[in-house]
Amino acid sequence: MNEQGSGVPIPQPGPGEQIAGLSFAMLLISADMGIKEVNPAGEVLLGASAPRLVGKNLLDVVQVEQPRLAEELSKPDSQFVARGLDLAINDQQWRGNMTVSAIAAFPGWRVVTLSDASQSDLMEELERLPALRGPAVLAHEIKNPLAAIRGAAQLLERKVSKAEASLTELVVSEVDRIVQLLDRMQRLGREQAEPLAPVNLHQSIHQALATVKLTSEDVLSWKEEFDPSLPPVLASEGALVQVLVNLLANARDAAMSHAEPQVQIHTRFVSGLVTNVIRLGRPVRLAVEIRISDNGQGIDPALHDHIFEPFVSSKPNGQGLGLALVQKLVRDMHGRVSHERDEKGGWTHFRIHLPIANAKDTA
Repeated sequence: MNEQGSGVPIPQPGPGEQIAGLSFAMLLISADMGIKEVNPAGEVLLGASAPRLVGKNLLDVVQVEQPRLAEELSKPDSQFVARGLDLAINDQQWRGNMTVSAIAAFPGWRVVTLSDASQSDLMEELERLPALRGPAVLAHEIKNPLAAIRGAAQLLERKVSKAEASLTELVVSEVDRIVQLLDRMQRLGREQAEPLAPVNLHQSIHQALATVKLTSEDVLSWKEEFDPSLPPVLASEGALVQVLVNLLANARDAAMSHAEPQVQIHTRFVSGLVTNVIRLGRPVRLAVEIRISDNGQGIDPALHDHIFEPFVSSKPNGQGLGLALVQKLVRDMHGRVSHERDEKGGWTHFRIHLPIANAKDTA
């Protein structure tokens, strides 16, 4: 046994306490797919208490969208590891990892674990940070000579004819464009997250909407459906507005491929969504959802699993940094961002899930 500073012995946790302390969902299922036991993390993820879950069929609680995988899961002796699955829990789309392990001494009995796929994505991002810091440092060094070029072009503009002035204006505008790209590269390589505080979600949405609408065509229809009862979220106000501007601008651009372009913005309270925050060392409930939808033609299926990676873009002239920055900023706020395509309805949805600010966050 371990001991506290006072010398009082601390008992070693048993198997039950160890399972209860897991940050990912763990379920015991029988040969007929019935749920027999659920740990606390499983109750949170599935949005119901263990007594309400016990006895239900696993596939009625967790809808697996891959038919072959659902068939394999139904076999009483199957065991596998699957990552990046598209699942549905309580009618909410969820991207997760699943492991199924058979218990050799008890035929038909298996242990199923479910974890957020964004957690493994976060580990990959942490491993990628040293590579991102290199471009960030390079960006800083490039901006100095660019400032000199911009200044020289502005001086030349005063001495050349009006016909030639358009060339100097082009130099200035191109320098500004490159500087904006370099700014994004620097933000991607920044390790320290911006401070978090309670933020009025709908105020941030209206600010972002006002910004995007300034450069939008009148033919585009905007539809808003907000839950006015939502409490403040824990976020960085500036970062949240930046995330919303990026996603709204992307949705606007995508919708313009439709004869009747439309962008929808929804907010609502959700239950059961949890992410494991490495910096905090604990799971965080993500109870508020922002959904931004457009009726454009959607993202190229080949890019579906890579759309949040740096330098990956579905736009012909895109730099592929906008969504990478969105993902980083959302994760810095302990949230998650995902996307899905509703082919039947013809909509592309981007969802942001954020935690609610509690009493100590207002102190």
